[in-house]
Amino acid sequence: MKILIVDDSTNWRRFHRNNLKYLGINDSDITSADCAYDALSKIETSIDNPYDVILTDLQMESNFLPKLAGEWLVEQIQTFDEYKNAKITIISACEDIKYIARKLKVNYIPKPKLINSDAQIYKQCF
Repeated sequence: MKILIVDDSTNWRRFHRNNLKYLGINDSDITSADCAYDALSKIETSIDNPYDVILTDLQMESNFLPKLAGEWLVEQIQTFDEYKNAKITIISACEDIKYIARKLKVNYIPKPKLINSDAQIYKQCF
């Protein structure tokens, strides 16, 4: 299983990686990106062997206003036929997370909910 974690915060990328490892996911199957542009580059590079799971923050670089960077990224991913079966989950503290996730037809986990729960919450991402 190939997983891509996208977040501009090093601490959040580490947090997600540690929780996924706790669930038994091999560290070599996890790739990270620190912005939407970097993530899109990795997605395009992996087009012949796509990621199975993509976890992305919403609020990263501000180049995409009025959209949020993670929202833009999900829209780009959804243009690739190779990623039609990828499980995409938005993980963010953004107040509009539920609305944006529903609009994009992806899963979501509010970051505050992650802090107060165990790693099992990630199972909904698979």
